[in-house]
Amino acid sequence: MVGRRRLATTPWRAARWLVLAPHADDETLGAGALIAETARAGRLAGLVFLTDGTGSHPHPDAASRARLKAMRKVEARTACRRLTGAQGPRPLFLDWPDAHPHVPGSPAWVAAVRSLAALCRREGVDAIATTAREEPHCDHAAAGALAQAVADAALRPVTVFDYCVWGEPPARGPALETGSLTPGRRRAALAAHRSQLTPAFGDGFRLPERQRIMPQTDRLYPRDRHDAS
Repeated sequence: MVGRRRLATTPWRAARWLVLAPHADDETLGAGALIAETARAGRLAGLVFLTDGTGSHPHPDAASRARLKAMRKVEARTACRRLTGAQGPRPLFLDWPDAHPHVPGSPAWVAAVRSLAALCRREGVDAIATTAREEPHCDHAAAGALAQAVADAALRPVTVFDYCVWGEPPARGPALETGSLTPGRRRAALAAHRSQLTPAFGDGFRLPERQRIMPQTDRLYPRDRHDAS
């Protein structure tokens, strides 16, 4: 079993964090407690959404896709406000095509790495939290790979931590465990994502009920074992 340590008892309690989510709702499911804790302490440097989220529903035309893209941005902003209050940064949307991530070395990939590496330098980012490269979804794996590329290009020490949404916890650690987020606050943030929970946008993906039962804390798994000391 991978051990864990309370984030508040480690040097990472003073770090500035960037949270990278593959889709709108992954931020709440996997990193909601981290977002709330770091925003409250003034240590949340940024919130970034990788994809446009339009792959969750079928689309008869481009207009339908555009409507869902706009809807999911509104949902993401609302969820972030419910987690951060007035202290949080404005979310950044990279608008990659849902379920069709750009490949390393492509122009869009390189542009994203440069943009986020510059953000890390500008905001003094020390740690990036994202989904594990081992997670069973191409966008989650892409977010994990992109985070590492950004850390490598940041020209400052940046450590990548993984959080879990769909996959099993990585077999590395010790994991950092955040403080508790009240269940009602996390549920309120998740409820902002109406397109993923209800028929608000018609037939399409629905987040399984088991995924809607969220823990009070987040666990963050370091990419390098010594980095969680």
